[in-house]
Amino acid sequence: MAAAASSMAATAVLIPRVPTAVRTTRCSALLPLPSLVSTAPFSSSVKLIPESRRFPLVQTKATEESSVDAGELFSDLKEKWDKVENKSTVIVYGGGAIVAVWLSSILVGAINSVPLLPKIMELVGLGYTAWFVYRYLLFKASRKELATDIEELKKKIAGNE
Repeated sequence: MAAAASSMAATAVLIPRVPTAVRTTRCSALLPLPSLVSTAPFSSSVKLIPESRRFPLVQTKATEESSVDAGELFSDLKEKWDKVENKSTVIVYGGGAIVAVWLSSILVGAINSVPLLPKIMELVGLGYTAWFVYRYLLFKASRKELATDIEELKKKIAGNE
C-alpha cells in the first residue's frame, strides 16, 4: 500500500497542471476592453464606474506644439548636400559607418551569447562610469577641465587648430 501511495504521489508531481498546448504567453500593448454589463439578475452587485474614472492613466490630450514640414526638411537637406564639395568621400564614409554599425552588432551578439561575459562587460561599464563621474563630473574644477577638453576636440575635428 505504501509503495502504491508513493508511486501515485510521484505521478501526481510529474503530471503538469496545465496542458502544454495551453501554455502560451501573450504580449500585447493594447489595453483590455471593459466588459459589457448586462441586466442579468446578478447585475445588482456590479458597481458601475463612470467612464472618466475607468482608465485614468490612458487619458491623454493631443497638443500640437510644433509641426515639421517635409518639403522644408528636404529642401534644407538638399541645400546642405549641394554645399558638400567631396560627395564621393561623404558617401564612402557613410557606407563605412553603416558597415561598422552592422559589424559591431554582430560582435555584440557574439559576446552576448557567451555565458558570464555580458555580466562582466556590464561590471566593466559600471566601473568606468563610476570612474568618469568621479574624475570629471564630481568637482567644479574637473568639470571645467572636461569642458576645455571637449572644446579642444571640437577645434581639432573642425580643423580650426
